[in-house]
Amino acid sequence: MLQISGSVWVLTIGVIVGLLALDLALAAARPHAVRFREAVAWSVFYIAVAVVFGLVLTAWAGGEYGAQYFAGYILEKSLSVDNLFVFAVIMTAFAVPEQHQHKVLTFGIVAALIMRALFIAIGAALLNLFSFMFLLFGVLLLWTAVQLFRHRNEDPEVQDNGIVRLARRTLPLTDEYVDGKLLVRLDGRRVATPLLLVLLAIGGTDLLFALDSIPAVFGVTQEPYLVFAANAFALLGLRALYFLVKGLLDRLVYLSTGLAVILAFIGAKLILHWGHTVDNRVPEVPTWLSLAIIVVILLVATIASVLKVRRDPEARAHAGSLHERSREAERAARPRADA
Repeated sequence: MLQISGSVWVLTIGVIVGLLALDLALAAARPHAVRFREAVAWSVFYIAVAVVFGLVLTAWAGGEYGAQYFAGYILEKSLSVDNLFVFAVIMTAFAVPEQHQHKVLTFGIVAALIMRALFIAIGAALLNLFSFMFLLFGVLLLWTAVQLFRHRNEDPEVQDNGIVRLARRTLPLTDEYVDGKLLVRLDGRRVATPLLLVLLAIGGTDLLFALDSIPAVFGVTQEPYLVFAANAFALLGLRALYFLVKGLLDRLVYLSTGLAVILAFIGAKLILHWGHTVDNRVPEVPTWLSLAIIVVILLVATIASVLKVRRDPEARAHAGSLHERSREAERAARPRADA
Protein backbone atom coordinates (compact mmCIF):
# COMPACT_ATOMS: atom_id res chain seq x y z
CA MET A 1 0.00 0.00 0.00
CA LEU A 2 1.21 3.49 -0.88
CA GLN A 3 2.21 5.38 2.26
CA ILE A 4 1.43 9.10 1.94
CA SER A 5 2.48 11.48 4.70
CA GLY A 6 0.37 14.38 5.85
CA SER A 7 2.83 16.86 4.34
CA VAL A 8 2.47 15.28 0.88
CA TRP A 9 -1.32 15.49 1.15
CA VAL A 10 -1.06 19.14 2.21
CA LEU A 11 1.33 19.96 -0.64
CA THR A 12 -0.86 18.23 -3.24
CA ILE A 13 -4.06 19.88 -2.03
CA GLY A 14 -2.23 23.22 -1.84
CA VAL A 15 -1.18 22.98 -5.51
CA ILE A 16 -4.73 22.09 -6.57
CA VAL A 17 -6.30 24.87 -4.50
CA GLY A 18 -3.74 27.32 -5.88
CA LEU A 19 -4.64 26.40 -9.47
CA LEU A 20 -8.35 26.69 -8.67
CA ALA A 21 -7.77 30.10 -7.07
CA LEU A 22 -6.00 31.21 -10.23
CA ASP A 23 -8.99 30.10 -12.31
CA LEU A 24 -11.43 31.91 -10.03
CA ALA A 25 -9.32 35.07 -10.00
CA LEU A 26 -9.17 35.15 -13.80
CA ALA A 27 -12.91 34.58 -14.08
CA ALA A 28 -13.71 37.36 -11.60
CA ALA A 29 -11.13 39.88 -12.79
CA ARG A 30 -11.85 39.73 -16.52
CA PRO A 31 -15.12 38.09 -17.61
CA HIS A 32 -14.75 37.40 -21.32
CA ALA A 33 -15.45 34.91 -24.07
CA VAL A 34 -12.51 32.46 -24.09
CA ARG A 35 -11.01 32.17 -27.57
CA PHE A 36 -9.32 29.21 -29.24
CA ARG A 37 -5.68 30.22 -28.66
CA GLU A 38 -6.27 30.91 -24.97
CA ALA A 39 -8.08 27.58 -24.56
CA VAL A 40 -5.21 25.73 -26.27
CA ALA A 41 -2.62 27.36 -24.01
CA TRP A 42 -4.49 26.52 -20.79
CA SER A 43 -5.29 22.97 -21.96
CA VAL A 44 -1.62 22.28 -22.71
CA PHE A 45 -0.65 23.78 -19.34
CA TYR A 46 -3.04 21.60 -17.31
CA ILE A 47 -2.15 18.41 -19.21
CA ALA A 48 1.54 19.21 -18.68
CA VAL A 49 0.95 19.67 -14.93
CA ALA A 50 -0.83 16.30 -14.75
CA VAL A 51 1.90 14.52 -16.72
CA VAL A 52 4.71 16.07 -14.65
CA PHE A 53 2.91 15.00 -11.47
CA GLY A 54 2.66 11.44 -12.84
CA LEU A 55 6.35 11.33 -13.77
CA VAL A 56 7.40 12.62 -10.35
CA LEU A 57 5.09 10.07 -8.70
CA THR A 58 6.56 7.27 -10.83
CA ALA A 59 10.12 8.23 -9.92
CA TRP A 60 9.21 8.44 -6.24
CA ALA A 61 6.76 5.54 -5.70
CA GLY A 62 7.56 3.18 -8.58
CA GLY A 63 6.17 2.21 -11.97
CA GLU A 64 3.14 0.28 -10.65
CA TYR A 65 1.73 3.28 -8.80
CA GLY A 66 2.63 5.56 -11.69
CA ALA A 67 0.70 3.30 -14.07
CA GLN A 68 -2.28 3.30 -11.70
CA TYR A 69 -2.27 7.11 -11.60
CA PHE A 70 -2.08 7.47 -15.39
CA ALA A 71 -4.83 4.85 -15.87
CA GLY A 72 -7.03 6.72 -13.40
CA TYR A 73 -6.21 10.07 -15.01
CA ILE A 74 -7.04 8.89 -18.54
CA LEU A 75 -10.24 7.24 -17.31
CA GLU A 76 -11.36 10.38 -15.45
CA LYS A 77 -10.36 12.60 -18.37
CA SER A 78 -12.50 10.53 -20.73
CA LEU A 79 -15.45 10.59 -18.33
CA SER A 80 -15.00 14.35 -17.90
CA VAL A 81 -15.63 14.83 -21.62
CA ASP A 82 -19.16 13.56 -20.93
CA ASN A 83 -19.29 16.29 -18.27
CA LEU A 84 -18.55 18.75 -21.06
CA PHE A 85 -21.47 17.43 -23.11
CA VAL A 86 -23.84 18.05 -20.21
CA PHE A 87 -22.30 21.45 -19.46
CA ALA A 88 -22.90 22.38 -23.10
CA VAL A 89 -26.52 21.21 -22.83
CA ILE A 90 -26.98 23.33 -19.69
CA MET A 91 -25.36 26.40 -21.27
CA THR A 92 -27.64 26.09 -24.29
CA ALA A 93 -30.80 25.37 -22.29
CA PHE A 94 -30.30 28.46 -20.13
CA ALA A 95 -28.78 30.63 -22.91
CA VAL A 96 -25.76 31.53 -20.76
CA PRO A 97 -23.88 34.55 -22.24
CA GLU A 98 -20.34 33.69 -23.37
CA GLN A 99 -18.70 36.12 -20.94
CA HIS A 100 -20.27 34.25 -17.97
CA GLN A 101 -19.51 30.70 -19.15
CA HIS A 102 -15.98 30.94 -17.70
CA LYS A 103 -17.45 31.53 -14.21
CA VAL A 104 -20.03 28.74 -14.57
CA LEU A 105 -17.40 26.20 -15.60
CA THR A 106 -15.04 27.18 -12.77
CA PHE A 107 -17.89 26.76 -10.27
CA GLY A 108 -18.69 23.39 -11.81
CA ILE A 109 -15.10 22.23 -11.39
CA VAL A 110 -14.96 23.41 -7.75
CA ALA A 111 -18.28 21.69 -6.96
CA ALA A 112 -17.13 18.49 -8.69
CA LEU A 113 -13.86 18.43 -6.73
CA ILE A 114 -15.64 18.90 -3.40
CA MET A 115 -18.20 16.19 -4.12
CA ARG A 116 -15.62 13.74 -5.43
CA ALA A 117 -13.32 14.33 -2.46
CA LEU A 118 -16.26 13.45 -0.21
CA PHE A 119 -17.14 10.32 -2.18
CA ILE A 120 -13.47 9.26 -2.33
CA ALA A 121 -13.25 9.39 1.47
CA ILE A 122 -16.50 7.43 1.85
CA GLY A 123 -15.59 4.92 -0.88
CA ALA A 124 -12.10 4.27 0.52
CA ALA A 125 -13.50 3.71 4.02
CA LEU A 126 -16.15 1.29 2.73
CA LEU A 127 -13.65 -0.68 0.62
CA ASN A 128 -11.31 -1.01 3.59
CA LEU A 129 -14.10 -2.22 5.86
CA PHE A 130 -16.09 -4.45 3.49
CA SER A 131 -14.52 -6.32 0.59
CA PHE A 132 -17.98 -7.00 -0.88
CA MET A 133 -18.15 -3.27 -1.74
CA PHE A 134 -16.02 -4.15 -4.77
CA LEU A 135 -18.90 -6.37 -5.90
CA LEU A 136 -21.48 -3.62 -5.27
CA PHE A 137 -19.38 -1.01 -7.10
CA GLY A 138 -18.93 -3.43 -9.99
CA VAL A 139 -22.66 -4.11 -10.27
CA LEU A 140 -23.36 -0.35 -10.07
CA LEU A 141 -20.98 0.31 -12.96
CA LEU A 142 -22.46 -2.52 -15.05
CA TRP A 143 -25.95 -1.07 -14.49
CA THR A 144 -24.68 2.41 -15.39
CA ALA A 145 -23.04 1.06 -18.54
CA VAL A 146 -26.23 -0.67 -19.67
CA GLN A 147 -28.36 2.42 -19.02
CA LEU A 148 -25.89 4.73 -20.76
CA PHE A 149 -25.77 2.44 -23.79
CA ARG A 150 -29.58 2.18 -23.93
CA HIS A 151 -29.97 5.97 -23.83
CA ARG A 152 -26.78 6.89 -25.66
CA ASN A 153 -28.69 8.98 -28.22
CA GLU A 154 -30.45 11.13 -25.63
CA ASP A 155 -29.52 14.18 -23.57
CA PRO A 156 -30.28 14.67 -19.86
CA GLU A 157 -33.38 16.68 -18.99
CA VAL A 158 -31.64 19.77 -17.59
CA GLN A 159 -34.77 21.83 -17.08
CA ASP A 160 -36.37 18.87 -15.28
CA ASN A 161 -33.52 18.67 -12.75
CA GLY A 162 -35.04 18.26 -9.27
CA ILE A 163 -32.86 20.98 -7.75
CA VAL A 164 -33.80 23.41 -10.53
CA ARG A 165 -37.51 22.62 -10.15
CA LEU A 166 -37.31 23.24 -6.40
CA ALA A 167 -35.50 26.56 -6.97
CA ARG A 168 -38.13 27.69 -9.47
CA ARG A 169 -40.89 26.92 -6.97
CA THR A 170 -39.27 28.52 -3.94
CA LEU A 171 -37.15 31.44 -5.20
CA PRO A 172 -38.23 34.72 -6.80
CA LEU A 173 -36.50 34.83 -10.19
CA THR A 174 -35.68 37.42 -12.81
CA ASP A 175 -35.63 36.55 -16.50
CA GLU A 176 -32.38 38.41 -17.30
CA TYR A 177 -28.70 37.83 -16.58
CA VAL A 178 -27.32 40.81 -14.62
CA ASP A 179 -23.52 41.29 -14.89
CA GLY A 180 -22.75 37.75 -13.76
CA LYS A 181 -24.56 38.21 -10.43
CA LEU A 182 -26.47 35.44 -8.68
CA LEU A 183 -28.79 37.73 -6.70
CA VAL A 184 -29.95 41.27 -7.49
CA ARG A 185 -32.30 43.76 -5.86
CA LEU A 186 -35.46 44.35 -7.90
CA ASP A 187 -38.40 46.48 -6.74
CA GLY A 188 -37.01 46.54 -3.22
CA ARG A 189 -36.49 42.79 -2.81
CA ARG A 190 -33.71 40.33 -3.58
CA VAL A 191 -34.35 38.02 -6.51
CA ALA A 192 -32.26 35.26 -8.09
CA THR A 193 -30.97 35.52 -11.65
CA PRO A 194 -30.93 32.64 -14.17
CA LEU A 195 -27.22 32.26 -13.38
CA LEU A 196 -28.15 30.81 -9.98
CA LEU A 197 -30.32 28.19 -11.69
CA VAL A 198 -27.42 27.33 -13.99
CA LEU A 199 -25.08 26.79 -11.04
CA LEU A 200 -27.68 24.63 -9.29
CA ALA A 201 -28.09 22.53 -12.45
CA ILE A 202 -24.30 22.17 -12.73
CA GLY A 203 -24.04 21.16 -9.05
CA GLY A 204 -26.76 18.52 -9.39
CA THR A 205 -25.06 17.14 -12.49
CA ASP A 206 -21.71 17.00 -10.69
CA LEU A 207 -23.32 14.94 -7.95
CA LEU A 208 -24.56 12.34 -10.44
CA PHE A 209 -21.19 12.17 -12.20
CA ALA A 210 -19.40 11.69 -8.88
CA LEU A 211 -21.61 8.68 -8.11
CA ASP A 212 -20.40 7.01 -11.32
CA SER A 213 -16.81 8.15 -11.70
CA ILE A 214 -15.57 7.35 -8.18
CA PRO A 215 -16.46 3.61 -8.34
CA ALA A 216 -14.92 3.58 -11.83
CA VAL A 217 -11.55 4.98 -10.77
CA PHE A 218 -11.45 2.66 -7.75
CA GLY A 219 -11.54 -0.07 -10.38
CA VAL A 220 -8.03 0.87 -11.57
CA THR A 221 -6.51 1.82 -8.20
CA GLN A 222 -7.57 1.38 -4.59
CA GLU A 223 -5.15 4.07 -3.35
CA PRO A 224 -7.19 7.08 -2.10
CA TYR A 225 -4.31 9.47 -2.83
CA LEU A 226 -4.09 8.33 -6.47
CA VAL A 227 -7.87 8.40 -6.85
CA PHE A 228 -7.95 11.98 -5.57
CA ALA A 229 -5.00 13.12 -7.68
CA ALA A 230 -6.37 11.53 -10.86
CA ASN A 231 -9.76 13.19 -10.33
CA ALA A 232 -8.30 16.56 -9.40
CA PHE A 233 -5.89 16.86 -12.31
CA ALA A 234 -8.49 15.57 -14.79
CA LEU A 235 -11.01 18.17 -13.61
CA LEU A 236 -8.62 21.11 -13.40
CA GLY A 237 -8.27 21.34 -17.17
CA LEU A 238 -11.98 20.93 -17.80
CA ARG A 239 -12.72 24.65 -18.22
CA ALA A 240 -10.08 25.18 -20.91
CA LEU A 241 -10.97 21.87 -22.58
CA TYR A 242 -14.62 22.97 -22.85
CA PHE A 243 -13.74 26.11 -24.82
CA LEU A 244 -11.25 24.14 -26.90
CA VAL A 245 -13.56 21.36 -28.05
CA LYS A 246 -17.10 22.73 -27.62
CA GLY A 247 -17.39 23.10 -31.38
CA LEU A 248 -16.34 19.46 -31.82
CA LEU A 249 -18.40 17.84 -29.06
CA ASP A 250 -21.39 17.14 -31.28
CA ARG A 251 -19.07 15.26 -33.67
CA LEU A 252 -18.08 12.59 -31.12
CA VAL A 253 -21.13 10.51 -31.95
CA TYR A 254 -19.79 7.28 -30.45
CA LEU A 255 -18.30 8.72 -27.27
CA SER A 256 -21.25 7.68 -25.09
CA THR A 257 -21.02 4.16 -26.52
CA GLY A 258 -17.29 4.07 -25.79
CA LEU A 259 -17.81 5.29 -22.23
CA ALA A 260 -20.51 2.66 -21.70
CA VAL A 261 -18.03 -0.05 -22.79
CA ILE A 262 -15.32 1.36 -20.51
CA LEU A 263 -17.69 1.43 -17.51
CA ALA A 264 -18.76 -2.16 -18.25
CA PHE A 265 -15.12 -3.25 -18.42
CA ILE A 266 -14.25 -1.52 -15.12
CA GLY A 267 -17.37 -3.01 -13.52
CA ALA A 268 -16.30 -6.51 -14.59
CA LYS A 269 -12.77 -5.79 -13.33
CA LEU A 270 -14.12 -4.83 -9.89
CA ILE A 271 -16.24 -7.99 -9.72
CA LEU A 272 -13.19 -10.11 -10.63
CA HIS A 273 -11.18 -8.33 -7.93
CA TRP A 274 -13.88 -9.15 -5.38
CA GLY A 275 -13.88 -12.75 -6.58
CA HIS A 276 -10.09 -12.86 -6.15
CA THR A 277 -10.45 -11.80 -2.50
CA VAL A 278 -12.79 -14.77 -2.01
CA ASP A 279 -10.81 -17.29 -4.06
CA ASN A 280 -7.33 -16.47 -5.35
CA ARG A 281 -7.90 -18.72 -8.36
CA VAL A 282 -10.16 -16.00 -9.80
CA PRO A 283 -7.98 -13.95 -12.20
CA GLU A 284 -7.40 -10.21 -11.82
CA VAL A 285 -6.90 -7.67 -14.61
CA PRO A 286 -3.45 -6.05 -14.28
CA THR A 287 -3.12 -2.25 -14.33
CA TRP A 288 -1.18 -2.12 -17.61
CA LEU A 289 -3.92 -4.09 -19.36
CA SER A 290 -6.63 -1.79 -17.93
CA LEU A 291 -4.73 1.24 -19.21
CA ALA A 292 -4.28 -0.30 -22.65
CA ILE A 293 -7.95 -1.32 -22.96
CA ILE A 294 -9.20 2.14 -21.91
CA VAL A 295 -6.92 3.87 -24.43
CA VAL A 296 -7.91 1.47 -27.24
CA ILE A 297 -11.65 1.92 -26.57
CA LEU A 298 -11.27 5.72 -26.62
CA LEU A 299 -9.28 5.61 -29.87
CA VAL A 300 -11.80 3.30 -31.54
CA ALA A 301 -14.74 5.49 -30.41
CA THR A 302 -13.00 8.63 -31.69
CA ILE A 303 -11.98 7.15 -35.06
CA ALA A 304 -15.42 5.59 -35.56
CA SER A 305 -17.00 8.99 -34.77
CA VAL A 306 -14.82 10.74 -37.37
CA LEU A 307 -15.70 8.14 -40.02
CA LYS A 308 -19.42 8.30 -39.15
CA VAL A 309 -19.56 12.09 -39.44
CA ARG A 310 -17.60 11.97 -42.70
CA ARG A 311 -20.21 9.59 -44.16
CA ASP A 312 -23.16 11.40 -42.55
CA PRO A 313 -22.45 15.12 -41.95
CA GLU A 314 -25.85 15.50 -40.25
CA ALA A 315 -24.98 13.02 -37.49
CA ARG A 316 -24.79 14.62 -34.04
CA ALA A 317 -23.54 13.31 -30.71
CA HIS A 318 -25.50 13.27 -27.45
CA ALA A 319 -24.38 13.29 -23.85
CA GLY A 320 -26.29 10.13 -23.05
CA SER A 321 -28.62 9.66 -20.12
CA LEU A 322 -29.20 7.12 -17.38
CA HIS A 323 -32.96 7.51 -17.62
CA GLU A 324 -35.47 7.51 -20.43
CA ARG A 325 -36.80 10.93 -21.34
CA SER A 326 -40.22 11.69 -19.96
CA ARG A 327 -43.15 12.13 -22.34
CA GLU A 328 -43.37 15.81 -21.39
CA ALA A 329 -39.70 16.30 -22.33
CA GLU A 330 -40.23 14.49 -25.63
CA ARG A 331 -43.19 16.72 -26.48
CA ALA A 332 -41.21 19.81 -25.49
CA ALA A 333 -38.23 18.78 -27.61
CA ARG A 334 -40.22 17.80 -30.70
CA PRO A 335 -41.15 21.33 -31.89
CA ARG A 336 -37.51 22.43 -31.57
CA ALA A 337 -36.38 19.45 -33.60
CA ASP A 338 -38.93 20.22 -36.31
CA ALA A 339 -38.18 23.94 -36.38
